[in-house]
Amino acid sequence: MQFGKVGVLYGGVSAEREVSLKSGAMVLEALRRRGIDAHGFDTGFGSLADLVAQQFDRVFIALHGRGGEDGTIQGALEMIGVPYTGSGVMASAIAMDKIFTKRLWTTHGLPTPRWVELRPGPKLREQLRTVPDELGLPVFVKPPHEGSTIGVSKVKGYSQMSEAFDLAAKYDDVVLAEEFIEGAELTCAVIERQGKAVALPTIRIVAPGGNYDYEHKYHSNETQYLCPAGLPEAVEQEVRELSVRAFESIGCSGWARADLMLTKDNTPYLLEINTSPGMTDHSLVPMAARASGLSYEDLVVEILAGASLKAGIERAATGGTA
Repeated sequence: MQFGKVGVLYGGVSAEREVSLKSGAMVLEALRRRGIDAHGFDTGFGSLADLVAQQFDRVFIALHGRGGEDGTIQGALEMIGVPYTGSGVMASAIAMDKIFTKRLWTTHGLPTPRWVELRPGPKLREQLRTVPDELGLPVFVKPPHEGSTIGVSKVKGYSQMSEAFDLAAKYDDVVLAEEFIEGAELTCAVIERQGKAVALPTIRIVAPGGNYDYEHKYHSNETQYLCPAGLPEAVEQEVRELSVRAFESIGCSGWARADLMLTKDNTPYLLEINTSPGMTDHSLVPMAARASGLSYEDLVVEILAGASLKAGIERAATGGTA
């Protein structure tokens, strides 16, 4: 397939800029190794007018967090008619909001930990006091529109709730308090092939002290990633099927990665889904791809081949039906 001039969008202005720069650099190098005319474009510095001027034939979105994973850049690309990788505007926006995602999964009957939405106001003090009773301890407190464990606290006592809320509130207007699920931490990548969502092998994450924070995600060599995950065959299949259902329920396309917890009795719970997962040397989608026989270069080319417009704006503008 002739891809033409390809843009790799990376960097941006979110709290995950550092990770995005690494993801974008690796994607760019991989595409060039395959002889593709690929060019990096840092959305943190380049304007939309600059992007239009580049006249890209399609783009690979290697942005993480707000402005790149939340439907914002997807909407801009729809308007200027440049096909892009990953999910469209709506699915990107939903997946970026962990609370909205959980509400949607609940309506579809998909298992996710119980949660409480916290907002500043006259009821907040009482909520902070009662959340541990409602959800149990420990409890996770996090900003629902951030990723990479930024602003996340594991609260082990009532007295820590206020401090955890303040930390999360630095990044968001609303805060998510989520039930702690004890068990194995899993992640499962999903790739759309010929219109069908397919799950890659599950990865089990074993972080030092069970603390899979920013440091252990991107910088530490102590975190273990087990792929195959060592799960019973039936459980592996259940996790993969649940990840595909999570992907489809939100309306994702292209590729994504679901994060889950697995209890000691092998019951999986969905935590979140990432529509523009990391692509660094510590990232999990490339790891799962390798386990399925797909090299890093093959993976990025396959994702790029699926770049498309999703909103139907072009069809509507030429007289068709949107």
